[in-house]
Amino acid sequence: MSETTPKIRIRGLCKAFGPKVVLDHLDLDVMPGDSLVVIGGSGTGKSVMIKCVLGIITPDSGSIRVDGVELVGASTEVREQALRKFGMLFQGSALFDSLQVWENVAFGLIQGRGRSRSEAKKVALEKLAQVGLNADVGELWPAELSGGMQKRVALARAIAADPDIIFFDEPTTGLDPIMSDVINDLVVACVKKLGATTLSITHDLTSARKIANRIAMIFGGRIIWSGPVSEIDRSGNAHVDQFIHGRAEGPIKMELRRA
Repeated sequence: MSETTPKIRIRGLCKAFGPKVVLDHLDLDVMPGDSLVVIGGSGTGKSVMIKCVLGIITPDSGSIRVDGVELVGASTEVREQALRKFGMLFQGSALFDSLQVWENVAFGLIQGRGRSRSEAKKVALEKLAQVGLNADVGELWPAELSGGMQKRVALARAIAADPDIIFFDEPTTGLDPIMSDVINDLVVACVKKLGATTLSITHDLTSARKIANRIAMIFGGRIIWSGPVSEIDRSGNAHVDQFIHGRAEGPIKMELRRA
C-alpha cells in the first residue's frame, strides 16, 4: 500500500431514511497518521457516516475503502479483517453495566480475539494506567464511576487492541470544561503513543481544535469544507464561519418543529 493511499477513502456515499436524505454523495479522505475531526450540527449525518464505515448501517450507494480494500458489499471475512483494525469510543461511553471495568476494557480482546481472561486483564490494566486510572478501578462497576472516569474507561477500551484506526464519537459530550480538556489531552497522548489514524465527530469546537490536525465540515449530507485546523478561522466558507462562531444568523437555518 502506498503512503499516499488513504487509510479511509469515502466516495459518493449516500444514505436516506425514508424521504430524509442524510448522506448525499459524501466524499472524504482520511490519510495515514491524520487526526481528522468532522464537525457539523446535530442531525447532519456525522454519526451515520461513521456507522456506515463500521458496517453498522448499510449505505444506499457509494464506496468505502479502508487501506485500499472496498468494504461496501464486501464478504463477511473481508469486513471482519477491516474491523480488527478499528477501535471506537462511543458517545456516552456505552459501557456494559453487567461487567466490571476491566472486563469492559478487555471485552474486544476476549470476545473478538480469543485472548484468555488473565492475559486480557493484564492488557486492560495497562490501558487503564495509560488513561490515569489505577488497578483498583478495574474491579469497580461502571455505575460506581463518574462521567469523566467512564469516559476514560471507554478510551482505554478503544485502544485496548492497539488499533490502526480509532473512531471518536463526541468524545467530550456531557463533561464539564475541565474534564473535557483532560479527555482531549488523553486522546492526543494515546493516539500519539499508538501512531494511529483517527476519525472523530463532534460539535465541540474546543475539542476539535485540540485533537485535530485536520477539520472537515458536513452540511446537507456532504463535506463542504476541509483543511488544516489552523485554517478554519479563515475558511472563507459562510457555513463554516457561522458554525464555529455559533451565530444564529447565516446560511444554516435551524429546523423548528411546529406544534
